[in-house]
Amino acid sequence: MSDVQKAIADVTERIRERSRSSRETYLERLRARAAQGPKRSRLSCGNLAHGFAACGPSDKAELMGDEAPNLGIITAYNDMLSAHQPFERFPALIKEAAREAGGVAQVAGGVPAMCDGVTQGQAGMELSLFSRDVIAMAAGIGLSHDMFDAAVYLGVCDKIVPGLVIAALTFGHLPAVFIPAGPMTTGLPNDEKARIRQLYAEGKIGRDELLKAESASYHGPGTCTFYGTANSNQMLMEFMGLHMPGASFVNPNTPLRDALTKEATKRALAITALGNEFTPVGEMIDERSIVNSVVGLHATGGSTNHTIHLIAMAAAAGIKLTWQDISDLSDATPLLARVYPNGLADVNHFHAAGGLGFMIRELADAGLLHRDVRTVFGQGLEPYMVEAKLEGDTVKRVPAPEKSHDEKVLAPISKPFQPNGGLKMLTGNLGKAVIKISAVKPDRQVIEAPAVVFHGQDELQEAFRKGELEKDFVAVIRFQGPKANGMPELHKLTPALGVLQDRGYKVALVTDGRMSGASGKVPAAIHVTPEALDGGPIGKVLNGDMVRVDAIEGTLEVLVPAAEFEARTAATADLSANAHGTGRELFETFRRVAGPADEGASVFA
Repeated sequence: MSDVQKAIADVTERIRERSRSSRETYLERLRARAAQGPKRSRLSCGNLAHGFAACGPSDKAELMGDEAPNLGIITAYNDMLSAHQPFERFPALIKEAAREAGGVAQVAGGVPAMCDGVTQGQAGMELSLFSRDVIAMAAGIGLSHDMFDAAVYLGVCDKIVPGLVIAALTFGHLPAVFIPAGPMTTGLPNDEKARIRQLYAEGKIGRDELLKAESASYHGPGTCTFYGTANSNQMLMEFMGLHMPGASFVNPNTPLRDALTKEATKRALAITALGNEFTPVGEMIDERSIVNSVVGLHATGGSTNHTIHLIAMAAAAGIKLTWQDISDLSDATPLLARVYPNGLADVNHFHAAGGLGFMIRELADAGLLHRDVRTVFGQGLEPYMVEAKLEGDTVKRVPAPEKSHDEKVLAPISKPFQPNGGLKMLTGNLGKAVIKISAVKPDRQVIEAPAVVFHGQDELQEAFRKGELEKDFVAVIRFQGPKANGMPELHKLTPALGVLQDRGYKVALVTDGRMSGASGKVPAAIHVTPEALDGGPIGKVLNGDMVRVDAIEGTLEVLVPAAEFEARTAATADLSANAHGTGRELFETFRRVAGPADEGASVFA
């Protein structure tokens, strides 16, 4: 680790020591399974016949032997969601590329893909976090047939990619390549979208005008263009070496996008145990890969949801990541991107300015990334310091630009937007929480004000409509954790709280729920743990208690004498309405066994 700064090396070593036993156990199991070789050759004739019964004659002939690699496709395709609709064409492209490379590809299984954008503020959002673990399970079922020598994963959005990574690492003896669909083209500018949302929240425009603006923003195939969890996912896959270099932010349905998909297929087949570059993903992803991904999260001002997902993803490989690790890496990592909600640009502007290739090179040259990691492309991060281009039908790569094409969007390491990533852990007598301040003005990073307590976001919305929140206050929204109601995002609150902040009031949010990958200008202490339903101290806060959210010192406190606070009886809440409807009754077991947010909020032990 001599090529990285001491702060990065220290956190990496701390993770390695903490994870030594669990990582060794994981690798022992992985290597034992890999040593068995391709399982397909040991299936009974009846098993194998079932596995290729629907294949064409040439694919069937290949699968009858033991030499042609078979690629499993795990897809999150559906045609309701813009980010996943482009995947409809991918299996045919992948199968064609596999045949060109002397292999076979089969769709091993589909996984659900829900959209937080559709379910924001709706009952369906209470299934969102748990969908990550369902996706991991569904992918596991697809791969359980043991027909495959490698897998490619087609997914983009919020919980889908983390769930697919958990599955890939669970089947860590197989190589894994992630294939993105890319962002939609630029629509209505993000600042204009935010302005119209606030006007609607204030009652100054109607639903027709709001819907027109939203439709102009979310207007075609591809990922939403703001820098929320979906695009943070794509960044993570590139920083972890699970994408082909330069693949993350190429628009859907373009010749370059298709060429990258075919290239990824051929690479997945090249790194199976049948070839000379065997790269099982569980060996490839190690502590250095995880640290690189966290550094990428901070440098880009990425989604707060990944303070949960990265912990769960790392755990699937026997690696124990903590909020303290994430916070310490934030202190060491400068912010190099201004993409909405941390700026006015979208991911297309970021990509045009030099994108991830430029950023990876800047961070690596400054000693903030481990260069010596393994990737699906080979050894080391250097191949990712590039832009992907198309020459004829072939992907070519050129070095990332020496200078950013737009330093208002993508800054060099010598002139960062701020010296740290703006994502911190808070601790105090209310428990632990995380806060993202990359878009919060300095004079709003410490808020001390009376608590106004709510047991749901609809209660706050109603109080806002009645004019009861025209004052300084800290909104304490509890019973929103994994065990209570699946930990929904509370992004629906952003316009109302933003309006109040713009009117000059000191406003902050404290919640055991999530805020969003689009956490913005209002200071929000989120993922508070222990949650209220687990007996967390957030359940003892009363209206009028002074609460201090201090993102500078990293503290979250209710300013009540310790003896008085300890003697209080925690509040209770009637959560029966959260137990049914929109499929919520199917997830009762998940709510009961879900772990705390700082351990990944997972249903897996």
